[in-house]
Amino acid sequence: MWNSSRHVLQDLVREFTKVTHSSVQCFSQTSCKNTVVVERWWQVPLSKEGRPPRLHPRRHQVYKVVEDTTHAPKEKMELILTQTVPKYGGRGDPVFVKKSVGRNKLLAKGLAVYPSPENKEMFAEELRLLHEGKPEERTQTRTGQLTVEILKRIELKVEKVTSIDYDITKEIVCRQILRKRGIFVPPHALRLSEEPIKDLGDYWCEVTVNGIDTVRIPMSLVPFEHPRERRVKQDQQEEALGAEAAISESAAVPEAVVPDVAISESAAVSQAVVPDVAISGCAAVSEAVVPDAAISEVVVPAETASTTQGVASTPEKVAVPPTENQKKGKD
Repeated sequence: MWNSSRHVLQDLVREFTKVTHSSVQCFSQTSCKNTVVVERWWQVPLSKEGRPPRLHPRRHQVYKVVEDTTHAPKEKMELILTQTVPKYGGRGDPVFVKKSVGRNKLLAKGLAVYPSPENKEMFAEELRLLHEGKPEERTQTRTGQLTVEILKRIELKVEKVTSIDYDITKEIVCRQILRKRGIFVPPHALRLSEEPIKDLGDYWCEVTVNGIDTVRIPMSLVPFEHPRERRVKQDQQEEALGAEAAISESAAVPEAVVPDVAISESAAVSQAVVPDVAISGCAAVSEAVVPDAAISEVVVPAETASTTQGVASTPEKVAVPPTENQKKGKD
């Protein structure tokens, strides 16, 4: 027991007394200031007044660990941002970040300060002036800037039931913006054109963000369409696009091309002079199967064609000399 406890204590002392030799280092690389709570395994007896306690050389050197904060969950650091930081917030927003992020990124670069009472009071005064001060003295927040950027890219379409005669009001437009874009716009921050909006067509509306920036949004009034009918139209459009794509693919397939060399050879064969002895062989050759593409390109002279047709229709008669019996019969 004594050996194991002594080794544990020596390891803890060695960890706490570790010194880094690097002259330049960031805050996160410094030795961790963890806390380990230990107590003696054997209680030290009380000593007389004015005398040191009587410690046993071995028994009173044995310790047991009560609490070790090495693997305990790390507490986050609270800071106040001095300017807009992406993914964290805008100026004056309190944030809770890891100690390494707060020391190495926010505090080191001047992007945040500690939440002291003076700093809290200063940013609270800025927030009050933002809501109550003059428009010239106000500054847009980070979320306000993002909202302005989104509103600049919006093209609003408001649906109206044509069978009912009514005017488009601010409440209707605010509901349309919330339903289609997910942005809540209070009616007092929305401004429509002075003329009443009744007929279908193109209009405009203006949205003021935090009373500072005003964005004009193009708005078009379209007839109301049932979701089922809209879905049917979308399916028809998809089918039409698919048919056009299939037609374009079929038109893009190239036709079969016969090489010029084969065409020239077939033309040369058709123009060749065939002897009379080989006529019967030509008749047999004419019965051979020839591809349609080659036949369409072969040019046969008219004289050769007529000769071959005559040979095929009227076979040639060969003269045979009479026999002796035939001669006797004639006599």
